[in-house]
Order: sequence, then structure tokens, then C-alpha cells
Amino acid sequence: MKAKFFIEEWIKSFEEYLRLEEKSENTVEKYLRDVRAFAVFAGNNEVTKQTVTEYKEHLLKSGYAARSVNSMLASINGLLTFLNWEDCKVRAVRVQRQVYCSEEKELTRAEYARLCRAAGEKQNERLNLILQTICGTGIRVSELKYITVEAVRRGEATVSLKGKTRTVFLVKELQKKLLRYAAERKIQSGCIFVTRTGKPISRTNVWREMKNLCNDAGVDSKKVFPHNLRHLFARTFYGLEKDIAKLADILGHSSIETTRIYIVSTGAEHRRKLENMRLIL
Repeated sequence: MKAKFFIEEWIKSFEEYLRLEEKSENTVEKYLRDVRAFAVFAGNNEVTKQTVTEYKEHLLKSGYAARSVNSMLASINGLLTFLNWEDCKVRAVRVQRQVYCSEEKELTRAEYARLCRAAGEKQNERLNLILQTICGTGIRVSELKYITVEAVRRGEATVSLKGKTRTVFLVKELQKKLLRYAAERKIQSGCIFVTRTGKPISRTNVWREMKNLCNDAGVDSKKVFPHNLRHLFARTFYGLEKDIAKLADILGHSSIETTRIYIVSTGAEHRRKLENMRLIL
């Protein structure tokens, strides 16, 4: 059997393959970052299942959470499949499904409202509406570019990402706010959330501007990042509808298991539900 060693050309070929598969730019960057980190670990040694297993153990000993390790292994296994090195692939770390999440990590509705209010007080209407658009639709921050003047007028946006297309509905109140904002800034067509040069605002800009709101809003900075707005949408929708399959479609998830992560209640909510059972006599 031919020995297996990493060469940069194969990683470049893997990158081309990912782009042909229409993976998002963020996904491509993540896969490449993960496989290059593994390539550094492997060095000039032959890649075997033992090598990958040792790397898996190395990540766990380094303090990475099991979910993070599994995410990295998914990238590495993807490359190994691409290279037809199936015999080198390893299983993911077994993770027990969470019953509840840490309150320190999840953004509450009240904290979301304070962030929006702080953005308004800072006269940053663009950020104020970005917060409301993500939280009011459940879209990813990378999908803001699909919120165009034309889409807002229709009341729905067509989002294409990761080889999938879905329709995102915009409620009337959000429509009014976005159309008013576009009119005030003389944005007649195309993407609404743009920079001064007219380019779609990047996730980095949104992340940085959100972090700058923390002190004024009185919200822990550990909770303040775009994806937590998506989580708040998911928990709120599920609380009303109790339909996880429909929620998965709205969020653009391929697996309901991914959606389950979004709707896990906080420890306080879980404790309250246990108290309400009144089973202690």
C-alpha cells in the first residue's frame, strides 16, 4: 500500500473541490484552517489512522470542547475522503445531548432590546436595523447581503447558501423600517446594509460594532455576537410553535440535530420546569 504524506498541492486541490461544491467562503476558510493545523501536527510523518487519532487526543488534552474537536475532525475527514484515504478517518467524540445551556452564553430578549436601544442612542441606525433583521428573521450574518431593496418590497428574500436556497419572510414592521432607512440613504436597489463605499457590510464589521455596544447596553460581551441573535430567534419561534422541523427549514439546517442545539433552554428555565412538576411531596 502506498504511503500517505501531505503535500500542499493536495490541500489546494481540496480547496478547489470545496468551491466547486459551492461551500460558503467561511466554510472553505474553516476547512482549510483545520486541515492545515492537522498538517502541521503530522509534519513529515506518514498519515495513518493512528496519526489522526493522536491528533484527536491532542485537541482534547489541549482543552478544546468536544463539539469544537468534532468540527475540526469533520474538516479533516472531509479531506481524507477527498484523497480516498478512507482508512485514516476517525469517529467523532461522543457527546451527550445537552439538557440545558449556560445562562452566561445565551442572549435574553431584554438584553437584545437594550442592545437595539443602545445602537439607537449612538445614532447607529444601520446597526440597530441589522440587529433587528437578524433577530427578526433568523438569518446568518453572512446572509445580510440578500436583504435587498427589492426583497424588502416583496416582503421576502431568497437566500442561497451552502448549495441550498430558501425563502426568508420579512414582517411588515421590519419592511417599513428597512424601506424608510433605504429611502433616507438614497439606496434605490441592491443590498441595504452597505459600507460607505457601497459594499455589503462584512461580518467582522458587524461583530466589532456589536461589541462596542456592550458597555452602554449593560450586556456581557461574552453574549454579544451575531449568531446569538439567531439563537434568540430560534428559541422564541420554538416557544410559540413547538415545530422543530419547520424551524430547521427556516434556519436552513440540513439536520434537525443542529436545530436542537439552538432551542436548548437555559438552566434557570430548566429548573423552573422541574419546580412546576411538583413531584416532591
